[in-house]
Amino acid sequence: MTEDTQSTQRARYEFKRALEDLDDARGRGTELVSLYIKPDKNLDDVREQIATEIGEAQNIKSKRTRKNVTSALETIQQSLKNYNQTPPNGLVLLVGEVSAKGDKTEMVRHVIQPPEPVPVNQYRCDNTFYLEPLEGMVGTKEAYGLIVVDRSEATIGVLEGERVKVLRNHQSLVPSKHTKGGQSQQRFERLIEEAAQAFFKKVGKSATELFQRIDDLQGILVGGPGHTKEKWLKGDFLHHELRNNVLDTFDTGYTDEHGLNELVDNAHDFLEQRGLTREKDLMQRFLAEVRKEAGKFSYGEDQVRERLRMGAVDTLILSEELRRWRLELVCESCDHAWEDTTTNLSQTKNDPPVCPECSADDATIEDEVDIVAELTQMADEKGTSVELISTQSEEGQMLMNAFGGIAAILRFRIR
Repeated sequence: MTEDTQSTQRARYEFKRALEDLDDARGRGTELVSLYIKPDKNLDDVREQIATEIGEAQNIKSKRTRKNVTSALETIQQSLKNYNQTPPNGLVLLVGEVSAKGDKTEMVRHVIQPPEPVPVNQYRCDNTFYLEPLEGMVGTKEAYGLIVVDRSEATIGVLEGERVKVLRNHQSLVPSKHTKGGQSQQRFERLIEEAAQAFFKKVGKSATELFQRIDDLQGILVGGPGHTKEKWLKGDFLHHELRNNVLDTFDTGYTDEHGLNELVDNAHDFLEQRGLTREKDLMQRFLAEVRKEAGKFSYGEDQVRERLRMGAVDTLILSEELRRWRLELVCESCDHAWEDTTTNLSQTKNDPPVCPECSADDATIEDEVDIVAELTQMADEKGTSVELISTQSEEGQMLMNAFGGIAAILRFRIR
């Protein structure tokens, strides 16, 4: 796996986890502020809106809610001072007092420049954060080039996640038929074929220009009615590196924007299987080591962490569904410090574990970290590759259920 793909995997995981944490956040009143700013929104207009909302907040009857809403809006006001203009994908600010341990609350502030353009200008004040526009950005965002072509028209596009984007459409001037006979017939057929070749060359040049700009292009899908798409591919119209990256062809009835959507629909099973194949291949590598008498493998949190410290891990395999936190704890009674792992952070904060030295139940959590982030950092320090695996495949489910979501292929055998 390339560094760019690994980086994309991690960013997607971190974004997904952040949304999960925000989804769990609850205010004691309608005091959690969500502000969505589209890329084309003027920030001066937004600042004016926030100033107005601060004034309106003074009419809130509850003293506590009025104080918390005003504080959240003033925090947003300060955050906006860091921007001279709206970022390319817009801006999302989620700020407010959320319920914490016991009867306490804590201020949370999230300023997000999302991976995709913000689709809506929205201000909302509620007891939960408004996350719906962000949730649609969680899925895989790998890019696939799309081409639908026949002799009369061609459309070039890109599939990013679940979204199809039209990049360019070309209309052909190639005649579909003629009524000439004799020598004229041969001449017209030759002229028609020359016009078709010129059109196909134009389409190939456009596709080459457009697709070479896409950094994370996973492959190209080609569609169209009849055999024209295959003939176009066999011709020397597309740059050879891109032609080698064509994954498959599919029949479509259209060659316009509808044709692009039809192409994606027809290729759905192919794309889904392609994404799962990489995960299956990786897990098969791991399972092959498990089956060997002297296999180079490890699994389970404690064992894999130790192998990472030793620098023995070649590939760290983590489940995307892993939800654990590594805690640093200190006993208030005897000052004993230790580390522990929990699958329920909020419950552990309300009911800390008993001290292993003096059995007191007054431990303080000094630090907490998502275990995926912790193990990934350890892997990075040792030059270890990290793979995040979904549970969509049977092998991915096995990783989570049989191996606890943490496994490793080793560089050398550990006795």
